[in-house]
Amino acid sequence: MEKERILTPIKRIKTGISLPHFKGTAEKETVAFSPEKVFIPVSMHIGAPCVPTVNVGDSVFVGTVIADSEAAVSAPIHSGVSGTVTAISKKEVGGRATDIIEIESDKKMEKDPNIKPFSVKNQADLIEAAKKCGLVGLGGAGFPTHIKLNPPNSAKIDTLVVNAAECEPYITADYRECMENYNDVIEAIYLIKDIFKLEKVVICVEANKPKAISKLYEIATDKRDKDDTVKLMKLPTKYPQGAEKVIIYSATGRVLPVGKLPSDVGCIVMNVTSLGTLYRFIKTGMPLVSKRITFEGTAVKEPKNVIVPIGTKITDVIDFCGGVDENYSKIITGGPMMGTAVLDEDAVIEKRTNAVLVLNSEKDEKSTPCIRCGRCANKCPMGLTPAKVEAANRIGDTESYEKLNVNLCMECGSCSYVCPAKRPLTQVMRVAKAELRRKK
Repeated sequence: MEKERILTPIKRIKTGISLPHFKGTAEKETVAFSPEKVFIPVSMHIGAPCVPTVNVGDSVFVGTVIADSEAAVSAPIHSGVSGTVTAISKKEVGGRATDIIEIESDKKMEKDPNIKPFSVKNQADLIEAAKKCGLVGLGGAGFPTHIKLNPPNSAKIDTLVVNAAECEPYITADYRECMENYNDVIEAIYLIKDIFKLEKVVICVEANKPKAISKLYEIATDKRDKDDTVKLMKLPTKYPQGAEKVIIYSATGRVLPVGKLPSDVGCIVMNVTSLGTLYRFIKTGMPLVSKRITFEGTAVKEPKNVIVPIGTKITDVIDFCGGVDENYSKIITGGPMMGTAVLDEDAVIEKRTNAVLVLNSEKDEKSTPCIRCGRCANKCPMGLTPAKVEAANRIGDTESYEKLNVNLCMECGSCSYVCPAKRPLTQVMRVAKAELRRKK
């Protein structure tokens, strides 16, 4: 390997934190599981929720559209099993009521007869492919990909940043995409490069993934890269290196202003699994119907990377993976830093779910008064002072939120992690951002 061809970050954040990796499933190949029933929410993305296009009693196949929307910012939803629609009911998911489409599997997993490869020759075709795929950001954000590929200033896009950082502990789903679906990733990268006539493609991966680095390096040295525009960049192993603002800064040296999109600084940022999924749709016509998740945590008996139909109950995944300790403390979807605690035993795997962690109880550490140590400010990747925001929140001084730039917060959890007083800083930052949105 020609070491000099692997880039180092153009700019480095001086903050962030070092976390234990706990990547115990990194070398465990993905296994598949399909449940008896799936329960598919019609809202699994940023933007307008979809409306069911099927009725109770309808037969569906793998890949059949079951919900869609005419709204510009949305993404269609497809069945991940073949079988019968048995119920459509309202339920609160993520703080808002949404329709849940229940499908009983016939266990045949027959694909929709209308599925066929999708021809992509230009940007319009690429946008349409991403939309028909139902693709959203699979790194956790859930932003519809067809919107990302159709920015208002397309002519100014010069760089594709491929996010393979996967910086949170435990999660290895993207790593397995690099190892298992390398060919899909490489084809998607060169397709987007050619369509957008990009000046640069930067594939970003953390230094703690040497096998993925070797695999991704092959993309940068592919014979199609005649003008040497595709580069691999090895990032420092520091959280939150994979956050959008941070990875753009590392890869290009550009600062993404608050309220702006990557396209405003000439970039498209795509998660490595999103790229692989997009090319698989183009190659086969099969839309986004299933998701690879890392099932891990201190309470998990058989950690695995498992691919399941979207809408699979988390409890079914737990049973498939051998169960968990009886006295577990919590279930989290996503990573331990930015994930969401599961409060509903009927919670399901969504498009943007990349991990399910089940953790044993830890010692109960109560919050104590702030000692003004400044650690939260020193480690914040956006240069904020979370302790000041919390102080303003405590006395009801909501007018200070804008001055304290709370909208820059990525909710990465670094401030809470390093706080010796165990103050709920990240939660307060979320509250402050919500209050600013309400006012505006």
